[in-house]
Amino acid sequence: MPQSPSDQTPRAWQRMLSGRRLNLLDPSPLDVEISDIAHGLARVARWNGQTFGDHAFSVAEHSLIVEDIALKLKPDLSADWRLAVLLHDAPEYVIGDMISPFKAVIGEAYKAVEARLQAAIHLRFGLPADIPAAIKKLAKRADIICAYFEAVELAGFDRDEAGRIFGRPRGFAPGKNGDLHYGLKPLPVAVAQEKFMQRFEAIEKLREAGNNHKRQRAKA
Repeated sequence: MPQSPSDQTPRAWQRMLSGRRLNLLDPSPLDVEISDIAHGLARVARWNGQTFGDHAFSVAEHSLIVEDIALKLKPDLSADWRLAVLLHDAPEYVIGDMISPFKAVIGEAYKAVEARLQAAIHLRFGLPADIPAAIKKLAKRADIICAYFEAVELAGFDRDEAGRIFGRPRGFAPGKNGDLHYGLKPLPVAVAQEKFMQRFEAIEKLREAGNNHKRQRAKA
């Protein structure tokens, strides 16, 4: 007897524009493509879209800024870990950007799905499934600093409220005169997607150059 749709196991994969089918319950690194990540993140809005400007402030743009902040905090950050920071929110190309209050409601179920996706993404691009704690801490600090500036410059928070929630970015002042102003401006989707791809490709070139140098030293 044929099964009715209600009797079938719910579909747990998403079809990507690359043609890949990524299973959220058991994601394979082979089904992860950077073009899908860039495309998706450029279309996912931070702050549930509650930001000023003609365009949503995308996770792709946020990721670029977090990587930039991390590099300012640690100028000697290796290319591998720059990539890890750039991809710190990459699972959101599949599951979207849930605001922190909603994550707290969902709890561990969300974290488990996110962790599986993050591990698959890392492995796809030659990174450890679980990156070092020091890099996680750096990415988190850069992420919170970025969130502070987003809150103040785009999401309508005053500095005192943003400081209470995210903490003031002590020791980090991006303004020319040392002021706490990043100058965030939401980018059009196509621009954010292209900039994300460009940054990924630039980091990959640095990684390849570093690997070539290691190979040459090993032969010497």
